[in-house]
This record gives sequence, C-alpha cells and structure tokens, in this order.
Amino acid sequence: MKLRPLGIPSLCSFAAMALAAVGGNAVAQSPYQTSADFTKYAMKLRESAILHMEPQVIIPTTSRSLNVSGTYPWKTQIVTTIFWIGEPAGGNNPVHNFSSSWDLNWESSYGGYDNPNPGSRHNFIPANFIPRQNPFYIALPYNDVTHGSTKPEAKVVIPWFRNAVADGTWAEGQSVCRNRWIAIRNSSGKVCYAQWSDCGPFRTDHWQYVFGNEKPKPNLNGGAGLDVSPAVRDYLQLGSTDVTDWKFVEANDVPSGPWAFYGENNTFVQNTRRTQEHVASAATNTTTIHRSQPPAPVPAPQADGPTIVTHQQQ
Repeated sequence: MKLRPLGIPSLCSFAAMALAAVGGNAVAQSPYQTSADFTKYAMKLRESAILHMEPQVIIPTTSRSLNVSGTYPWKTQIVTTIFWIGEPAGGNNPVHNFSSSWDLNWESSYGGYDNPNPGSRHNFIPANFIPRQNPFYIALPYNDVTHGSTKPEAKVVIPWFRNAVADGTWAEGQSVCRNRWIAIRNSSGKVCYAQWSDCGPFRTDHWQYVFGNEKPKPNLNGGAGLDVSPAVRDYLQLGSTDVTDWKFVEANDVPSGPWAFYGENNTFVQNTRRTQEHVASAATNTTTIHRSQPPAPVPAPQADGPTIVTHQQQ
C-alpha cells in the first residue's frame, strides 16, 4: 500500500468536504447557496489551517541588560525605596541615618548631609560639598556582626567569607559585608553599581533573603528589600518606591562609571591612590639611586696636544 504524504489539504479537498457537509437535504439548511460561497468558505478553512501550522514568533517589546559579569544570581522584582545619610527618623523610617550599622558617625564620615532634593544635587552628589565616601550606596536587611562579634551563621551563609579569611581581610567582629559591590537594574534594563554601606530596611537578620532564595519580609514600605541612595535613584530614575533587580558583584567586575569617582571606601579610588603611590615611590627610588652614584671623574690633561677642560655638572 502506498502512503500519501501528509501536508496541507488542497483548496479542492476543502471545497469537496464543504460540499459533502451540505449535500442532500442539508443544502436547504445551509447559508452557502452557490459554489462561489463554498469556495470562499474553503479558502477561509485553508488559511486557518496554515496559520495554526506555522511557528509563532514572539518579539519582546522591551530589552533587559543581562550582560552583568559574575556568578551571583539576580534577586528579581524587589521593592526598592530611597534613603539617605542624615535622614531623621519619622514616618516609615523608624531609625535615623545619622549613623549606620557599621559607622556611628556616618554623616560626619560622609562629609555632611546627603540632601535628596534634586535641586540640591549636581552630577549625582550634593551640590555644596564633595563626599568623602561613595555617594552610590545601598542598604540590605542583614548585618554579619553584632555586639562586636561575628554572627555564627555568617561564616556559613556568606559566599565570600572563606575567601576573606584566607586572604587575611577578616577579623572577629569585623564585617565582610560592608562596602561590597552590587548591581541594581531598573525596569528598562539600565544597570547601576553601588556599595553596601548600611543594613535595612527594617531588619538586620534576614540572611535567607540576602544570600538565599527567600523574598523580603512584609514591612511598612510594601515589603521593601532594598534601600538605595539619592545617587542611585537619580542614575536609574527611580520613584520614591519602585521595583528593581539586584545582585552581588566582585569589585573587579564593576565597570567604570559615576560610582567610581568619590569616596575613601571606594575600590576605584583606593586602586588609583595605590597606583599613584607606587609610581611616586618608584620615581623617588630612581632619583635616590642617581644621586648616590659617585661623580664621574674629570679626565686628566693630555701630555701632548691641548688641555681639555670638562665642566662637571653639580
């Protein structure tokens, strides 16, 4: 038995099926009274069959930036609120921001009040002073130290803790979370980078969210799980309450940007300073070596011929 190849039924077969369906006594009940009507009906059936057999291509209407380096996963759809250094307590902010979880004199260390009013800001920093710490800062609801001691779970749940121990950058009671970099992505896919400088909103113990898979706990700010500074707000054009994605990134994965210009705690500033000090030290050592060399001897007068006088440089 020869098998017929499967395919899209022809227009004639559709017409034949349609005629059969309305044959005999059924013709009187059909709205299709002529062969032209049947042909139009068959054409519609065929077009419908073709439409369902062709693959459907969905073109996204928005693009998202997914090329952020690093191995840490994104925390997606996180309610994000704005906070600032020097913010007083009140309303939905139960604790003032004159100090942070890691710096009792945070406002003084920063250099002043980080005024969130756009009219009092210029190029992502306060208009009236240059900050002494990175103006791109954030808060997450976990603190790895308490009362001068490292929390027991911190040694297990913080992904980079072992590395901090191995390279000697950790000591008991010293935070390994402070000044870590994160990437923040807004709804249009634009990415900003900032440093972890305080703990909150509302909690300092939710490691299951910060380092795990849980969502932020309910709170007065709609379940907010991330606080960002006015600089981050301005760069990403966020509202006072917004939704963002965020993830941890290593310092060497952070690209240059406005977050790289200011702050004694800023990795970029620290690296630049070390490079300048290294160059200055190398230049000083070279000068010292040259100065310590004995002066070149003055050639003795020749026995025959004119005497050559050499002026030695002092």
